[in-house]
Amino acid sequence: MRRPFHRRGRNANQPNPAVEAAKLFAEDETCPRCGKPLALCICDTVEKVDNEVEVLILQHPQEQDKLLGTARLAAVALAKATSRVGLSWPSLAKALGRPADPSRWAILYLGGSEENEGAKKREVTLVGRKGETIGDQGKTLAGLEGIIVLDGTWSQAKTLWWRNPWVLKARRLILNPAKPSLYGKLRNEPRKEGLSTIESAGFALARIEGRPEIEAALDDIFARMLYRYRSEVADRRKAARAGDAGSEPDAGETAADEGE
Repeated sequence: MRRPFHRRGRNANQPNPAVEAAKLFAEDETCPRCGKPLALCICDTVEKVDNEVEVLILQHPQEQDKLLGTARLAAVALAKATSRVGLSWPSLAKALGRPADPSRWAILYLGGSEENEGAKKREVTLVGRKGETIGDQGKTLAGLEGIIVLDGTWSQAKTLWWRNPWVLKARRLILNPAKPSLYGKLRNEPRKEGLSTIESAGFALARIEGRPEIEAALDDIFARMLYRYRSEVADRRKAARAGDAGSEPDAGETAADEGE
């Protein structure tokens, strides 16, 4: 979810870090599985995480942050996950490619401030269409077949929400993480609930299934992705600066040229 109605806020006059970093990898081949430049790909090190509750990730087609995005990586890591790119699907069944009852699914939902206030006592809370807390949370959570994660900027996630009216038939699951995203300063989330897609899926699955090892495994994969990103970007920026410095003629050469 970067993401259940999420993502970062940025001053329009500031350079987009994602765009600037992407230039460093513009000529690189990409991995067909995670979609990242091969230098940033960690697919070969990812061991499948067994999950009983299925995950459906709906990614906005204009989501551009391929370097730091985690939608496809989450699909690679989870045993039961489907990732789709598009704006709308006629139904949950069409998005999944098989029959499914949306009433037995939950969509990760950031909710309004009043809804979040009511959910602060729990790590995950199911709410109805009007924001009311659903009774017997444990039984309802245990009956879920899957969760839906919207991947994109805030405005893109809202577009996905309104372009797919069938999501209104699904439960709404509010996450209340105690810790901020591992993105740190790489992303500026407007609210602490704004986790990456892979973090959101892990956080929700761990609590729905009662298996904290799911969250631990996905967080470890995400942390390794970020380490690879930071290391490779730093190395390429250093190389680019060294190349720029080497291409500048020294003072002696300049004076000699002018004398000729």
